[in-house]
Amino acid sequence: MERLLPIKSVEDILPEYQGTPISRLLEYHNLNRPHDTYEKAHLLIGMCMDNRNHLKIPDHFSYIIRAGGANLRYSEFKVSYAIAVGGVKHIALIGHNNCAMVNLSSRKKQFIDGLVEKGGWDSQWAEEHFNQFAPMFEIGNEIDFTLSEVKRLRQRYPKVIVAPMIYSVENGKLFLIKEN
Repeated sequence: MERLLPIKSVEDILPEYQGTPISRLLEYHNLNRPHDTYEKAHLLIGMCMDNRNHLKIPDHFSYIIRAGGANLRYSEFKVSYAIAVGGVKHIALIGHNNCAMVNLSSRKKQFIDGLVEKGGWDSQWAEEHFNQFAPMFEIGNEIDFTLSEVKRLRQRYPKVIVAPMIYSVENGKLFLIKEN
C-alpha cells in the first residue's frame, strides 16, 4: 500500500490532475462531491470487469471500458474512438487489488471445468481456448500492470492525460498510484 496515494481531501489529488475530469472522478467517488449534470463524456475510464468495482459518478460523465485486469490492449479501437470522436482528453486507468487476472494460469482447471459444465463446451476446446487467450490477459500484479498500461497509453496518445489508479475492493475507495 506504500505505492498508493489515498484521496481523503481535494488537496490529496496530485497537482497535474487538479481541475481536470480525473480530479472530478476522485472527488465524486471518494469525497462524495455532489454530481454535476453532463451532456457528454469528459473522461474515459478503463477498469476491470470485476463485479466488485462500482464507481460513484454522474450519468454521462464518462465512457467506461471494462476488460479483465483493466487491460485495454484489445480495446484500443474503443479508446481511439472516445478520443477522436468523443473528444476526451483524459483517461483514468483503474486496476484493483485481488484481481483474478493475476496468476490466471493457476485457474486453468477451474476455467476448463467451468466451460464444460456451465458453458457446454468440449474439454479439449475449452483447454485450447484457455491456452490461446490466457497469456494475453494474465497480469503479473495489479499495480505494475496498471503502470505499464498507463505508460503504453501515454506513448500511443501523447496529447491525452492518463492517470493510474487502484480500486480497493475492501473499502471501495480509489487511490492514485505513485509513479517512479
